[in-house]
Amino acid sequence: MYKSVDFSKFSSIKVGSKVDVAILKDCDFNYKEYYLLGGCNNVLVGNNPPKLMMLDKKFNYIKVENNLLKVGGATPSGRVFSFCKKHNIANFEFLAHLPGKMGGVVFMNAGLKEFEVFDNLVEVTTCKNVLQKKDIDFGYRYTNILEPILEVAFELEEGFSEDKVTMFKKLRANQPSTPSAGSCFKNPKNDYAGRLIEAVGLKGFRVGAMEFSKQHANFLVNYGGGSFEDAIFLIEEAKKRVLKQFNIKLECEIKILEKGKI
Repeated sequence: MYKSVDFSKFSSIKVGSKVDVAILKDCDFNYKEYYLLGGCNNVLVGNNPPKLMMLDKKFNYIKVENNLLKVGGATPSGRVFSFCKKHNIANFEFLAHLPGKMGGVVFMNAGLKEFEVFDNLVEVTTCKNVLQKKDIDFGYRYTNILEPILEVAFELEEGFSEDKVTMFKKLRANQPSTPSAGSCFKNPKNDYAGRLIEAVGLKGFRVGAMEFSKQHANFLVNYGGGSFEDAIFLIEEAKKRVLKQFNIKLECEIKILEKGKI
């Protein structure tokens, strides 16, 4: 089964064209030939992307079972936040400002500052097996999970904190509301990508409708009708300037989905 997706509307950065995307309903599907999309909040889809797929909506669920919070891979992070708030469950307050589907959130070990989704993770169910946390190699915005994530399970702890919600909201206050794909680059060790981009003169630098935000330089924003080519130009320009001036290789946090660029 396939679904036509217009990425200029569906992706958070509002860049891309219409593409037929496969829907993964079960693991009998030849999924290894496809790139699995989540909520398209940290992707930049090109004009010639690889084969793409999404999880079926049957993987959008939340349940409490065996004293674990179990969440389907297609469940929006905002839905998990609302569930935890309603049922007084702690440690998921940061999800209020972390858009995406939970499979993608876990796959990239997303988080805010020192808080990461792996902090309370117990196990991950993939098309191949059930992985315990101790069996997964993970770090800053990274995991070695290679199979589609169908379900994730977390420790249950009481005590939803409105103070944490307020704190996370303040942490996000300097981030632009203009369409973007979130942080463009991972922060290098002991430094910040936004600081480096600003230092090389690219904060507020614009090509076409794409710009490194004046509000936060590590956000590549789209002011309307921005193109993939202009986005790539800015990404490559930032890498080149930062390498030349600081001898630091910036690594994309955005996933670039274009044949030859993955």
